[in-house]
Amino acid sequence: MGGRSIPKIILLFNPSSTALKKRIAILGSTGSIGTQALEVLHKHPGLFEVEVLSAQNNCDLLIRQAMEFKPNAVVIGNERYYLKVSEALKAYPVKVFAGAEAISQIVEMDAIDLVLIALVGYSGLKPTLNAIRKGKNIALANKETLVVAGRLVMEEARRHKSWILPVDSEHSAIFQCLVGEKPSSVEKIYLTASGGPFLGHNSGQLKTVTREAALKHPNWKMGNKITIDSASMMNKGLEVIEARWLFDLKPEQIDVIIHPQSVIHSIVQFHDGSMKAQMGLPDMKIPILFALAYPQRVTSEFPRFDFTNYQQLTFQAPDKELFRCLSLAYIALEGGGNLACILNAANEIAVAAFLEDRLGFLEIPEVIEHCMNHLPFIPDPSYEDYVNSHRETLIKAKEFVCRQNKV
Repeated sequence: MGGRSIPKIILLFNPSSTALKKRIAILGSTGSIGTQALEVLHKHPGLFEVEVLSAQNNCDLLIRQAMEFKPNAVVIGNERYYLKVSEALKAYPVKVFAGAEAISQIVEMDAIDLVLIALVGYSGLKPTLNAIRKGKNIALANKETLVVAGRLVMEEARRHKSWILPVDSEHSAIFQCLVGEKPSSVEKIYLTASGGPFLGHNSGQLKTVTREAALKHPNWKMGNKITIDSASMMNKGLEVIEARWLFDLKPEQIDVIIHPQSVIHSIVQFHDGSMKAQMGLPDMKIPILFALAYPQRVTSEFPRFDFTNYQQLTFQAPDKELFRCLSLAYIALEGGGNLACILNAANEIAVAAFLEDRLGFLEIPEVIEHCMNHLPFIPDPSYEDYVNSHRETLIKAKEFVCRQNKV
């Protein structure tokens, strides 16, 4: 790279003058969760301080965010944009770094209290582990981190006494329902699902659905990847695996129920037959605020739920035969080892191909199943095994997509 070189990260920064505020690092600040988190922080300047922001490619938005929030440091993952970001921010008291390794290292800063992991897919794993090993608390919006390596991540969190605070609305709901309860009193949990844009469709209709139709989620505003995952119900499958690790549950203790209104975010059923449900409007800023502020519950100005606007709440079982991604997620969870890592990597490739119109909607689970059946199973994987399984799955899935295109 010509021009100024990218500086190495110095991890010991001077503490902020507003040290009593909770100091937040947001990895993935330009994505859907990241931008909504900054809206939340903007509303509560007396409680939070933005310490670090990162983005992969959206350097223009990252620059605007840095100018507004003036964090200690920003990281642009794509090194090609380093000079652009550093030049734009040279008049601001903001350190600029670049590269994937910088994103993983920046979370080790002393002047960070909480790391919001809002990265997409597998990229969240290494920064999360680095932050945990430095004793940081984690607000986790990247479910793939626990899908890929849940056992490893939770063991490290226990070892380093780090809190893993879920940001997903469903896991936030379960977390809130469990506060004050003994884990041994839980009989099962229900993760609710809207059903996505294709609820009620048959296989004939799903064969011809378009990218544009799949991106029209009926209730939630999310990024493209998670929106497609919601349409295929893979998102719910990933959430099932995430819940297993977050709440130390067995696969048979986790159920999925379709709830199109997205008002009840999830439910805990206890051994005495009683149930707790967490409710609210479908607005991701509510669970974001809860995770950032925990253990406080902060007053907000978000719109309030009105029962008279929801005179009927409905529920139905998911169609696991039609939406096979959900069934594959349960198979990966029950199989253990590196199966969920393979499932996740294959899904990333399949979704990317669908978004590029190179794969049909019903072919997404075909890619995933092919990889789960044809890659080596590792019953007790190490971190290096997860890395290798992810890489090998990406190759295998891309090869399968290419063969499908030639048919």
